[in-house]
Amino acid sequence: MPPAPPLTLPRMVTRAPTMIDPDKDEDVPIDSELVPSSLADIAPILRVANEVEKDNPWVAYLCRFHAFEKAHKIDPTSRGRGVRQFKTYLLHRLEKEEMETNSLLAKRDPREIQKYYQNFCEKNIREGQHNKTQEEMAKIYQIATVLYDVLRTVVPYSKVDEETEVYAKEVERKRGQYEQYNILPLSVVGIKPTIMEQPEIKAAICAICKVENLPMPRIHPTSIPHNGNVITPEYRDKPINDIFDWLASVFGFQKGNVANQREHLILILANMDARTRKSEHYEQLDSGTIYQLRDKIFKNYRLWCDYLQCKSNIKSPQSSDRQQLELLYVALYLLIWGEASNIRFMPECICYIFHNMASELLGILYSNVHPVSGDTYQSASHEAFLKDVVTPIYEVLQKEARRNKGGKASHSAWRNYDDLNEYFWSKKCFNLGWPMDKESEFFVHSEDISAANMRHDQTTVGKRKPKTNFVEIRTFWHLFRSFDRLWAFFILAFQAMVIVAWSPSGSITSIVDADVFKGVMSIFVTSAFLNLLQAALDIILSWKAWGSLKISQILRYLLKFSSAVLWAVVLPIGYSSSIENPNGLVKFFRSWDGDWRNQSFYNYALAIYMLPNILAVVLFFFPSLRKFMERSNWSIIRLLMWWAQPKLFVGRGMHEDTCSLLKYTMFWIMLLLTKLAFSYYVEIFPLVGPTKLIMQLTVDTYAWPELLPNATHNFGVIVAIWAPIVLVYFMDGQIWYAVYSTIFGGILGAFSHLGEIRTLRMLRSRFESVPIAFRERLVALPKEEANSSPLDDVAARKNIAKFSQVWNEFIHSLRLEDLISHRERDLLLVPYTSSRVSVVQWPPFLLASKIPIAIDMAKDFTRKEDELFNKIQNDEYLHYAVIECYETLKEILTDLLDDRDDKLVISEICERVETSIQHRRFLIEFRMSGLPGLHDKLEKFLKLLLTDYDDVELYQSHIIIFLQDIIEIITQDVMIDGHAVLKKAHPHHLVDESKREQRFEKIHIPLLHNKSWREKVVRLNVLLSEKESAINVPMNLEARRRMTFFMNSLFMTMPSAPEVRNMLSFSVLTPYFKEDVLYSWDELNEDNEDGISILFYLEKIYPDEWTNFLERINDLKLGYASKDRMELIRHWVSYRGQTLSRTVRGMMYYRHALDLQCFLEYAGDSAIFEGYRTIDRSDLHNKAIFDYSQALTDLKFTYVVSCQVYGAQKKSSDARDRSCASNILNLMLTYPSLRVAYIDEREEKVGGKSEKVYYSVLVKGGDKLDEWQVAPGILSLNEVKVDYDIT
Repeated sequence: MPPAPPLTLPRMVTRAPTMIDPDKDEDVPIDSELVPSSLADIAPILRVANEVEKDNPWVAYLCRFHAFEKAHKIDPTSRGRGVRQFKTYLLHRLEKEEMETNSLLAKRDPREIQKYYQNFCEKNIREGQHNKTQEEMAKIYQIATVLYDVLRTVVPYSKVDEETEVYAKEVERKRGQYEQYNILPLSVVGIKPTIMEQPEIKAAICAICKVENLPMPRIHPTSIPHNGNVITPEYRDKPINDIFDWLASVFGFQKGNVANQREHLILILANMDARTRKSEHYEQLDSGTIYQLRDKIFKNYRLWCDYLQCKSNIKSPQSSDRQQLELLYVALYLLIWGEASNIRFMPECICYIFHNMASELLGILYSNVHPVSGDTYQSASHEAFLKDVVTPIYEVLQKEARRNKGGKASHSAWRNYDDLNEYFWSKKCFNLGWPMDKESEFFVHSEDISAANMRHDQTTVGKRKPKTNFVEIRTFWHLFRSFDRLWAFFILAFQAMVIVAWSPSGSITSIVDADVFKGVMSIFVTSAFLNLLQAALDIILSWKAWGSLKISQILRYLLKFSSAVLWAVVLPIGYSSSIENPNGLVKFFRSWDGDWRNQSFYNYALAIYMLPNILAVVLFFFPSLRKFMERSNWSIIRLLMWWAQPKLFVGRGMHEDTCSLLKYTMFWIMLLLTKLAFSYYVEIFPLVGPTKLIMQLTVDTYAWPELLPNATHNFGVIVAIWAPIVLVYFMDGQIWYAVYSTIFGGILGAFSHLGEIRTLRMLRSRFESVPIAFRERLVALPKEEANSSPLDDVAARKNIAKFSQVWNEFIHSLRLEDLISHRERDLLLVPYTSSRVSVVQWPPFLLASKIPIAIDMAKDFTRKEDELFNKIQNDEYLHYAVIECYETLKEILTDLLDDRDDKLVISEICERVETSIQHRRFLIEFRMSGLPGLHDKLEKFLKLLLTDYDDVELYQSHIIIFLQDIIEIITQDVMIDGHAVLKKAHPHHLVDESKREQRFEKIHIPLLHNKSWREKVVRLNVLLSEKESAINVPMNLEARRRMTFFMNSLFMTMPSAPEVRNMLSFSVLTPYFKEDVLYSWDELNEDNEDGISILFYLEKIYPDEWTNFLERINDLKLGYASKDRMELIRHWVSYRGQTLSRTVRGMMYYRHALDLQCFLEYAGDSAIFEGYRTIDRSDLHNKAIFDYSQALTDLKFTYVVSCQVYGAQKKSSDARDRSCASNILNLMLTYPSLRVAYIDEREEKVGGKSEKVYYSVLVKGGDKLDEWQVAPGILSLNEVKVDYDIT
């Protein structure tokens, strides 16, 4: 076969300023994210070129050449934004590579790229499918697909090898099995991941895949011209895999939306079903699970139907498969919601859409014809729902958003989501029809009003629909209107207290006096005038919304005002009729009643006036009755509720239970009684006497006769002394509220055990009870363990072992955040309890300095042995420390020695110690004066065991020497008869002294690499070497706060934790716009106007954390030496600022905690005692435990960051934006379970014109985008952005 001719580059692209400087970035791979949006199809080709460049530069060159040709075919005239610059840069790069490989091009054989393709497929596909993950295989199949496309452009079809075709067909056949996925790899074949083997997942998938009895949608045939004739193929059914495929085919939902909602529904069903099933082995969903999900999802829809008095379209004919039909309804609603874009903020609009589409669904299932046209249903286009339903409504939103003018327009000039959504609160929404009539009033818009003709707060009129129900008017009168009941109560109470205080006795009991009581009854006259003010304000402040109000609402406002006017006239007249000797204003009103002298008139009027208030009080204490009345459609009840409050869809029936209302009422009764008593006896009553005295004084000459010419009662003085009291009276309610909230909050907190531990001393004193509290609060125990006593030895050890896993992970997180040092970490860690130690192993910060204290106590002790032991046992932690050190040292030495006779020596020494203690001969058989020397030698020996080494033989010899020294000190300096122990353990050494080997020279050196064993050495070293109390550990205030918070959370009153499998799933969404992800190195070192950089400032603000950070990164054992020091410093600083990285790290603690809890629930005793961090994860059984934990965690926790402009940041030429995009990608790679959602903008040709198309994208760590979904558009970001405080 002759060699292929060299490829030549076309010259039709002119030079232009490039996106990247070619001279500066010659060796930089072409970033696929730099591809203009209109050339998005070539991005995968460039990714593959970068992937294969190291293996075969020539193949990478061919990939780029293929990308260039494809880009030129897509946009030959370079009209798209950035296309000319990108093609110029790519051309420059190809010319450079062509010159470098020019000598090789002529020698290249077409078989070479085929050979490379075959080797790639053989190595990565056939061999890799057994040892690579689903994500890796998906990437490999993508590369193989692109390589074959490139191969076909280089090699003629006739020269393609048969083996190459075999590989290509295999790739094409299996590519769909390795698609990228979000959480559930639904298309995986072969060995399935653990999450797909969960019974609840299998049952949910089985339920949604039941489509056998559904009418299959038919694909519309395309006419084909043949020999001058047009041939129309027959209709054929479209292949369907599950109900989501079926709904997408019928209604035209997008592929990305279908994939997302399919996974969404499976996860919801699986989580709900797992909570209701006791068994972990089943194949079918519980029917109650589906009905429970239906009731939750359609709760608002059914309320909407009841409100509009229309029949629900969720129907289940008798002949139907009810479970399947319910799932179809749920899936339809989720698909509508998933593609609704900003319409999700209009829930009743979504109800309207679902209402009509559910009717269509029912028509398809039971008649297979359209309910309007009667035509047979056929497969819809994949964007039909977006174009026909979502986009028209979205355009209304977009036009209204433009009227906002960036927040500068008046509130009355544009409609927000609530205004548009309220259109669907009335039956007139059905005038839209279905399919929706684009000429209906909802879609009508007037042109934008020019600024010259726009008045402030002008309400636009004309064809455009006005705002509904509420138009904002800014005035201070809202203070009264919004809190009218509170203001009215204070005013009436003040009037009553002044009347009582003004009585001759001034006592509160004088209210029973007839004259005083009649005076107090005047408060109802004041109430009538306050109601009149309220009714007037209601009309004035809602005036601009009257254009959109119903006649019934306007009538209500007018009747309310008329009623208020009537009572403002009737009550004063009635009150005046009850006064015997009227004067002044009372006499004026009394003249209105003519000859009517019946004094009971006022009482009857009050009874009628108070009737609505009495009814409201009764309903207040019966919330269930009020809830029924607010949601009732009975005419009489609707009339009553219409008068009480305007009928709105939202806020109906939202009431607390009776018990909560009683507690709430009692709280406010006590608060108001205290406030009124204080006001009466401290503020009002003391001023009445001086006021009367001042009013009795006669004014002969007045200083300002021009201002008050007829002042005779010193009104100015009275106003001056009463004004501050009145102001305090109206303001001190907030003070009393703060006082009562503090008192009641403190009482509730005390009963709920909130914040009991406030200091480290309190933490230390209660640490012993922490494992029991942990067992009661956070451990979901099986029945056999739940019935066991927490004081049982086996149960207690297992409980402490579980607690130690959580506590140690908490301490390690503090160390990773540099809140504590290595020393503090070692002092705070709790060992995984071992059965070889007979006492509880508490953290060293409780046992610190106990061993040196015990040695000092014992070395010069000369009294009775019992006194020494009593002193040790009186201090519980001292007793624990002594026994643990003894037993741990015995365990370490026994494990380290490899010779049986040497182990017998250790065993014999320990037996002598234990026997002497039992027979009260310890101080007789052992010298306490030798303990300090033994202590010093043990310290050095343990430090040697923890030291890194290069020369194994030299290191081993040092250990042997120290070990021999320790045995020598024990047998000669501490034991009275130590030689007897050696002779008893080594009897054969007496035979031939000249040939015997040295004792204690055979050690098990590989044991030094065992993590669990090294942890024991570290702990023993800490217990022996710490000579000072650790009462101030940790030193960092933030670490102390977290520790006390953690402890308090265990002691507070809360429900017991369920198993992870039975817990509610939850998702976390963090909004992100353009805030910092990580601070750049230049930002850290840039000086401000004071000459201080961020890094320098933080070093001084957090000196202990900076020291801990340096200690951590300089520790060779942690592996930070190979990492970029600058990058580590950037992370350290960023975690102390308001950055996205800090937020993501904090949220991922939730996932880590769930993973750990799964491990504690499903791991066996051996795995728990081995430790979460030290367990051998390569063991098949242990690996299965961790895989199961990961699967459950994926089911229960989802974290998404909505990076709104991530797509624009990736393509931006701004260095800061590109840095943010790179940092976000690094976050996804660091946390594989993190998801990023954003809006991507592309230019595509629609009808021969280039238009912007917006995609809603969900991505995870990797190279491929998971779910693409076309969005109807995008609002201006400054209209939807808020200030996010990322913490």
